[in-house]
Amino acid sequence: MKRFLLSLSVIFPFLAGAENRRPNIVWIIPDDMSANFSCYGETAIQTPHVDKLAAQGVKFSNAYVTAPVCSTCRSAFITGMYQTSIGAHHHRSGRGTEKIHLPEHIKLVPKFFQDAGYHTSITGWPGRKGRLGKTDYNFEWDRSIYDGADWSGRKEGQPFFCQIMTPGGKLRGKDETGWEKIQSAAEKKFGKRTPDSAVKLPPYYPAHPDIVRDWAAYLDSVRMTDVMVGEVIARLKKEGILENTLVIFMTDHGISHARGKQFMYDEGLRVPLVIRGPGIKAASLRDDVVEHIDIAALSLGAAGIKIPEYMQARDILAKDYQPRQAVFAARDRCDETVDHMRSVRTRDFKYIRNFLPKRPYLQPCAYKDAKNILQAVKDWDAAGKLNDTQKLVTRQLRPKEELYDVSADPYEINNLAGNPKYARQLKEMRRRLNQWMKKTGDKGRKAESATMFDSDMKVYLDTIKKRSTPEHYQLIADNIAIMKKWASEGK
Repeated sequence: MKRFLLSLSVIFPFLAGAENRRPNIVWIIPDDMSANFSCYGETAIQTPHVDKLAAQGVKFSNAYVTAPVCSTCRSAFITGMYQTSIGAHHHRSGRGTEKIHLPEHIKLVPKFFQDAGYHTSITGWPGRKGRLGKTDYNFEWDRSIYDGADWSGRKEGQPFFCQIMTPGGKLRGKDETGWEKIQSAAEKKFGKRTPDSAVKLPPYYPAHPDIVRDWAAYLDSVRMTDVMVGEVIARLKKEGILENTLVIFMTDHGISHARGKQFMYDEGLRVPLVIRGPGIKAASLRDDVVEHIDIAALSLGAAGIKIPEYMQARDILAKDYQPRQAVFAARDRCDETVDHMRSVRTRDFKYIRNFLPKRPYLQPCAYKDAKNILQAVKDWDAAGKLNDTQKLVTRQLRPKEELYDVSADPYEINNLAGNPKYARQLKEMRRRLNQWMKKTGDKGRKAESATMFDSDMKVYLDTIKKRSTPEHYQLIADNIAIMKKWASEGK
């Protein structure tokens, strides 16, 4: 038996003669939420549970997603690969008759854990008995990689890997109905809702009453998400397993807003990343740039599971980790809206390349256009009530290149791409992006086939036809026609 356990300890270093010494791994990932937590500098609200997590672990101040929309982001972190490298870069793709298949050698993170003897699960919070949580992967995958919807189904002493997916910023909905629902819940929970007077908008958004109210409701969704985090930690503590559990808190991309979700600015790409658990020094702060896919590698590393050489994620907690000098991101088609953007960011500069510069910033998009905040921006633009900064998102053409000194201009307002003083920096950022696209085999360099586009749009339209109104259906059909028309015109 001693020889058997010794051999296992070589394969799984954390085993060392006792299976339950391997750490449990818990991912907590809310939707549509930027780093608006008090430990990240938000002053309008308090988020004690995430703050405590940071105080007991490590907080990353420069964590970025590689895709500013959920399905592409999730396809990336569950494989530890750039979505552009595995053909999963179009949002909600592969849903129709045309499918996307991963290369045979690529395994999903839960499968690695399962093969190593872990119990694997994915759930919402609060979880629904027997119902798996949000996956939203853009490729074909085997549901058996999850043993269940909750870690309570594991065998005695068996370590577990659990993904907890929460609605996050989606709690606020898209209009007055959604705002009131989350704010009423916050008022009931905390004694008061976040007042409009506490809201401090980024300078590129006008103080339209709907935009202010929406942001206040968003902050209440952050507060309610913080409560959910506290509930997860409380359960781990009650079951006596908190100290042997690596807890990773991260969101799937930034706030869903005009310049956030689906865009390459920090509002869409920068996310909170807090990690607490065995071997993590309390109250640590990391300001090097990291990518959201890195949670795949660091989780495997923490469990003593060998990180595959093909994986593009890095174990940012490893003792021999060499910090990244830059992080990369991509935005492609989102639902019916065709787009093609790439970005590279260092600690001090952001470079964005718009491959479709003849299109407006706010292209037709039924999902985003249904939000009252988008309608408010457009209404005030038509009424001439926006200043030059606020008109950034309503421009009808885009620059081919954008360069921002994010250390001096954190809201990415002043495009320096045409400034001769920054010619050297522009050239260097171009080089970085070109090198990354080539090295990683960016599949977005080739346009999505008409067959794949039509296949996905049929599923989208069929779903809308069943669940929504004829007007909504027609809006999407019209948007699809616009996308095809612009493509035929070379726009």
